Amino acid sequence: MIGEGLLSTNQKRHHYVKDGRTVGFYTDPTVCIGCKACEVACKEWNQVPDDGFVWTGNSYDNTGALGASTWRHVLFLEQPFNRGPQIAGPMTGAQEAPFRWLFLSNVCKHCEVAGCLESCPTGAIIRTETGGVFVQDDICNGCGYCVVSCPFGVIERRAKPQPKAGGAFKCTFCYDRQRDGLVPACAKTCPTESILFGPLDELRAHAARRVADLHALGYTDAHNYDPQETSVKGIHASFLLLGDPTAYGLPPKPDVPIIHLKASWGAALITAIGALVATILTFSLF
Repeated sequence: MIGEGLLSTNQKRHHYVKDGRTVGFYTDPTVCIGCKACEVACKEWNQVPDDGFVWTGNSYDNTGALGASTWRHVLFLEQPFNRGPQIAGPMTGAQEAPFRWLFLSNVCKHCEVAGCLESCPTGAIIRTETGGVFVQDDICNGCGYCVVSCPFGVIERRAKPQPKAGGAFKCTFCYDRQRDGLVPACAKTCPTESILFGPLDELRAHAARRVADLHALGYTDAHNYDPQETSVKGIHASFLLLGDPTAYGLPPKPDVPIIHLKASWGAALITAIGALVATILTFSLF
C-alpha cells in the first residue's frame, strides 16, 4: 500500500500465478485524481487501438465507457452532494450549494461466476490460475453471446476498421505480466494507489478497514461494492463507492443469465410434454 515503497503489492514482484493464489483489484475513488494514467498504461502495454478521438463537450471524460478498445475507464462523476464532512462555500450570495467531483477507474469485474465465461460456446474464455477471466482472441468466433451475458456491460465486440474486428475484447488482468511476476499496468502506474492489486483476501480485509476509516471521518455513505450475495458470487475487481452504485453505472444487484436456465428448461419440458399429450390424444380420438 502507499507508504510501503517497493514493499507495496503494487510495486513488488510476485509469484501469484505459480502459487495459484487468487488476486484482485480494489479501486478507491476517494484518492483518485482523475489523471487517467491507468487508461494510458493499459492501452500502451496491451497495444489496445484508439476508439476514436471524440470530444463529447459535456465532460472532461471523453472515453465515455468501457468497450472493446477501452479496458480501463476513469469515470468523472459530478454530484450535488457534500463530500464527507465538507462544508460548501458560498456560491451565490448567501446560498451554499453542496458539490463533489469523484473519479472512479472502472474495469472488468472478473466475476466469481462470470456470465461471459458460462455462455462462451468455443471455450475462448477461460479462468486463469489467479482467478481472472481471460479471453483468447484467437479462439473467439465473434458470436457475441458473452456480450449479452455480462451483467456489467463490460465485454464488447470490436468494430471495423479496428484490428481484429468482430472478436470480443475486455481487460485481460494483464495475465501476461502476472505470469512474469509483474503487477498489472494500470495498478503499477497509478500515482495515488487508488487502484490496488494483490491477493483477494487481503484486499477484502483492506476494503473493510478503509470503509471503517471513512465512516469515522464523516463519509457516512461510503461502502464497498462486491456483490457476493447475488448470482455473481462476488467480483475480483471491487470498488469503494460513495452513495448509490447506479450513479457509477453499476447495477445494485447484478445477476448472470444462467440463473434463468432452470425456469426456461422447466417451461420447455412442460411445453414438450403438453405437445406430446396433445399428439397422442389427437391420434387416439380421430
